[in-house]
Amino acid sequence: MKRILSTLFLCLLLVGQGFAKEKHFTLSSPNGKLVTHIVSTADGELTYDIVFRGVTLMLPSHIGLNRQYGKSVTADMSPTRTRTRSIDETIPSPFTRQASMRNHCNELSLQLRNGLAVDFRAYDDGIAYRFRTAEACTVRYEKVEYNFAGDYQATVPYVINYSEDDFAVQFTSSFENLYETHPLSQLDPRRISFLPLLVHAPGGVKVCLTETHLEHFPGLYLQAARRPDSPADVRLEGVHAPLPKTLQQGGHNNLQLLVTEREEYIARLAAGSSLPWRIAVVTATDAQLAVSNLSYLLAAPCRVDDLSWIRPGKVAWDWWNNWNIEGVDFPSGINNDTYKHYIDFASRYGIEYVILDEGWAVSGQADLFQVVPEIDLPMLVDYARQRNVGLILWAGYYAFDRDMERVCQHYSQMGIKGFKVDFMDRDDQLVTDFYYRAAAMCAKYHLLVDFHGAFKPAGLNRTYPNAINFEGVAGLEQLKWAPATWDQVQYDVQLPFIRQVAGPMDYTQGAMHNAARGCYSPCWSEPMSQGTRCHQLALYIVLESPLNMLCDAPSNYDKEPVYTRLLASLPTVWDQTVALQGEVGQYIVMARRKGNTWYIGGITNWTARDLELDLSPLTGLADNSTVLLYADGANAHRKGTDHAVHRLSLEGKTLRVHMAPGGGFLATIGENVGMR
Repeated sequence: MKRILSTLFLCLLLVGQGFAKEKHFTLSSPNGKLVTHIVSTADGELTYDIVFRGVTLMLPSHIGLNRQYGKSVTADMSPTRTRTRSIDETIPSPFTRQASMRNHCNELSLQLRNGLAVDFRAYDDGIAYRFRTAEACTVRYEKVEYNFAGDYQATVPYVINYSEDDFAVQFTSSFENLYETHPLSQLDPRRISFLPLLVHAPGGVKVCLTETHLEHFPGLYLQAARRPDSPADVRLEGVHAPLPKTLQQGGHNNLQLLVTEREEYIARLAAGSSLPWRIAVVTATDAQLAVSNLSYLLAAPCRVDDLSWIRPGKVAWDWWNNWNIEGVDFPSGINNDTYKHYIDFASRYGIEYVILDEGWAVSGQADLFQVVPEIDLPMLVDYARQRNVGLILWAGYYAFDRDMERVCQHYSQMGIKGFKVDFMDRDDQLVTDFYYRAAAMCAKYHLLVDFHGAFKPAGLNRTYPNAINFEGVAGLEQLKWAPATWDQVQYDVQLPFIRQVAGPMDYTQGAMHNAARGCYSPCWSEPMSQGTRCHQLALYIVLESPLNMLCDAPSNYDKEPVYTRLLASLPTVWDQTVALQGEVGQYIVMARRKGNTWYIGGITNWTARDLELDLSPLTGLADNSTVLLYADGANAHRKGTDHAVHRLSLEGKTLRVHMAPGGGFLATIGENVGMR
């Protein structure tokens, strides 16, 4: 229940300077440890800073919005009115890491002389702000600046596409890349980074920069600032993709829209528009960062009235394993017999869905009504329905968008349960609008949607909970082709603290061929993972994925039915989540509760670890509870598939675990801890 508190938390100070006035505002978090000072300068500009536990992390940084109305508009951002409030409410958060979330913050809203309004919020774990505009306008650019107080280390995902001669090529991106860590002053000023990215402040404090409610506005990139007179400049500045002016069909199998010309502005906004929230998540420990809810809390509220039809779960996936099944009497591939085999596999283990990835529709036509002759979709839908399995269809972006309602209506009536929409590969205003249109249309016809070739979730999963998963991650698919220098294990222990701050991800774990260090090589047809089997298993707990793939072939899973039954039984949405331990780039241990059962998953980088875990934060655990522990085997350091299963009793509220290099573990405690 929402409660508006009467606590006074805003301190307003007017300082006269000559003929001009500066206006100063101080906004504190509910616990008082995180503070921002907002200043309206004498020349009509607006800045804010970030102070945590008395230490300035970010110096005054300018924000603003350059607009055109077709009439003369002042640039003066001086406030004319202020409004303050304290928010303390509980909001439902189905299909996420917890059943509900507390939205607790202090807010300051400023009405500005130039017709804009800006809202600031201070949470115990972050500072956020957004602009609002009352009138329709064209936005030439948004001023976003992060002026850090020192030359801190930053962990950033550069856009992969880069050209010395064409800066705009960076605005075409699948948002998949490994992280690089450098001092802010040594970031490449020619390249832009997509969000989220992480800044390592002194004393173990972390600042994760991201955005949410990315509706009717392009996504934000950050670029290192450089001034010739300041070689140690430690600012990050915002960059947005200009609005596309002309588009041309092309790209992957003719399924994309390629930008051939761009406007000189980034967005056109309707009257009463809100820009995205700019979020700086600030935490004293890495573990706290891994469970921040700000991206969800600041998103637009749910717009779907009936959620009863939304069914999260696991998916038997065909593409990663290249349809490579064995022991059957038919040629495997994109055909009815192969998909019946996948459906039978899913039904045997209680897996909720099977996906038909690229290939079921005629290639190159961008027409989802042209089905290849080897596939009888109505028959497969009926075959799956009788076995309590739903089917999800892959769709290229342009093929889906060009006739969206007819596609959704037709396949919903057939009995298809959702779409995996792929290859948007942009986040300009046209594409961010597409995400909301697609999610709304799918909701109308009771269809799930899983976005691939996609940017971060940015709160869409709150507004449309049927938008159940998002890629925007360099997931396991990379290991079909990545060279041995690609370090997926290192990336895995960065993701929970960076990309996952923005929401769930379709990482597509579940590999059964697991390579110890030095044993990996890329293979398109029979791919492997880096790290141990238990590292793969633990990713189902460490990573958030309401629609979670089993990426390997049914034949490989059937060889280990006990392990596969465990995998198939794991929940994909949770009642409660606790980050027990973790350090960015080193290791993480996450605990998640479903009902009365706790699931604890941990992964490490290429360093072996022995951990003693304090489980006292986990509610409902009795001393001497029985634990079923799936752990790295004695030889997992040399043979990645080696794992062991142990049944043991807790020693009070302490659990001791060992992880091999590139290893992991999964422990279950509670009602459902049988050997399966």
